[in-house]
Order: sequence, then C-alpha cells, then structure tokens
Amino acid sequence: MAEENHSTVTEFILAGLTDKPEHQLPLFLLFLGVYVFTVVGNVGMITLIGLSSRLHTTMYYLLSSLSFIDLCQPTVITPKMLVNFMMEKNTISYPECMTQLYFFIVFAIAKCHMLSVMAYDPYLQVPLLYNVIMSNQVCSWMVVGVYSMGLIRATVNTTCMLRVLFCKDDIINHYFCDLFPLLELSCSSTFINEVIGLSSSATISPSYIFIIASILHICSTEGRYKAFSTCSSHVSAVALFFGSLAFMYLQPSSVGSMDQGKVSSVFYTIIVPMLNPLIYCLRNKDVKVALSKLLGNKSL
Repeated sequence: MAEENHSTVTEFILAGLTDKPEHQLPLFLLFLGVYVFTVVGNVGMITLIGLSSRLHTTMYYLLSSLSFIDLCQPTVITPKMLVNFMMEKNTISYPECMTQLYFFIVFAIAKCHMLSVMAYDPYLQVPLLYNVIMSNQVCSWMVVGVYSMGLIRATVNTTCMLRVLFCKDDIINHYFCDLFPLLELSCSSTFINEVIGLSSSATISPSYIFIIASILHICSTEGRYKAFSTCSSHVSAVALFFGSLAFMYLQPSSVGSMDQGKVSSVFYTIIVPMLNPLIYCLRNKDVKVALSKLLGNKSL
C-alpha cells in the first residue's frame, strides 16, 4: 500500500536558480540573450560548414554534428527555464520531467562521445594514412555510433528512473529534471542509477589518455607541436565541458554541493554550447577564412 502511494507522483516543483523575485527578470533577460546567441552561433556554424567547400572535410563534418548537439541540448532545457522565470510556481509534470530527462541525457551522452570522436580526427592528421583511416564512410559510422550511444544510455537511464519511488519531497533542487537532483528525492535504492550515470566518464577518459600518449610518442618535436596545436581548440572545448560536468557529478552529495552544482550545470548545459562556435571559429584559421569569404561574397 505504501509503495502504491509512492507511485502517485504527478508533478514536481523546480526550485530554479534563485528564490528571490527581484532576480527573476534579470535572469530571464540574461538567459534569453544567451539562448538566442547559442541558436545563432550554432546554426551559423552548421550553415557555414555546409556552404563552404573549403570546410567539406571529416573534421568539419564532426564539428557541424557537435554544433547540432549544442543547439539541441540547451533547447531541451532553456525554454522551460525561461517560462519558469515568469511563473510564481515552477511546476513540471511527471511525464514532462521524464521526457526532459531522456532528451537531456541523449544529447549530453552524445556530446561526450562526439568530443571523444573529434579528438581522434586532429590526432590522425599527423600519420600519412589519415585519408585512408578517416574516410567519409568511417566518419559517418562514427556519428551514427555517437547518437546510438546517446539513445541507448538515455533509454537505460530513464527506464531505471521510472522504477524509482519518490517519497521524500516533490521539490527538485535544480532548474531542470537532472539525474542526481531527482535521485535526491528517492526513498528506494538508487545504486544502479548512480553507477549508470557515472559510467560515461569511465568509458571516455581512456580515449584522451590514449591520444595524448600516442602524440607524446611522435619522434619529432615538430610533429608533437603540430598535433597539439591542431588539438588546441578542441582541448579548450573539452576542458570547459568536462570540467563543469565533473564539478556537478563527482562531488559529495549534499544540499550545499547541489546548490553549487547548479552553477556548474549552467556552464555545461547553457554557456558551453554558446561558447563552442566562438572557440572553434576564433582559434581556427580555416573557419575564419571561410567566414570572411562567405561574408565577402554576400557583400558584393
């Protein structure tokens, strides 16, 4: 009977970023501006890569896929958050919450693996067999694999979440339906959910260790410098994303750490998707040349 009562959750309340009414409008305007900039930047990057023949390579095909993920991930979260800034009670229904969680995990896991896949591309530009190894077909299969991993892991995580019993409270101490804030409300065992939620970092980190070790084994100093300089933009994007992600998911669970985690969540869910087009554009000569040519042609 008690279990039956636990399963009658119909909606949650999102605590949001702040409980101070005077901060709601400034935050609404701030995140609206960030979201607009994110949409314009990532759509612009996808369009630029599509229109510029100079950028029709596997590296930029992967970059356009990353831009698509960076467009979708904040879209799952930001519109609802903007609406909540204007509401007195920030409620979200149970089905809507599980749907948001599912698509958030899809794009979060896809982004983790996309960043990992992209790390191989600049590394493989050093060996002579690059054009053989990184064919269009191999690149396409990599992208299919990235989205497949996102869909599979999201399905597993969300299915496990549907089995969780909520009995402590209905207030999610977050601004969207994230995995660990939801688990904080559980009165049933969450061990499996936590293991599955943390498994991504364990499968991705070895990729970067392998790539760095392989570059260090390049005999010539010039070769090592070329490899690292090619990876510089990507390393910046990876550091921002995984740094803020680790701060949220790898710290001790407590109310205080969850409040701090909301700040880091803003970075990897909203700020980093906005910054990635700038990182790859400003630190990439090919993108800057293609952009100047495209703008030059349109100005004629």
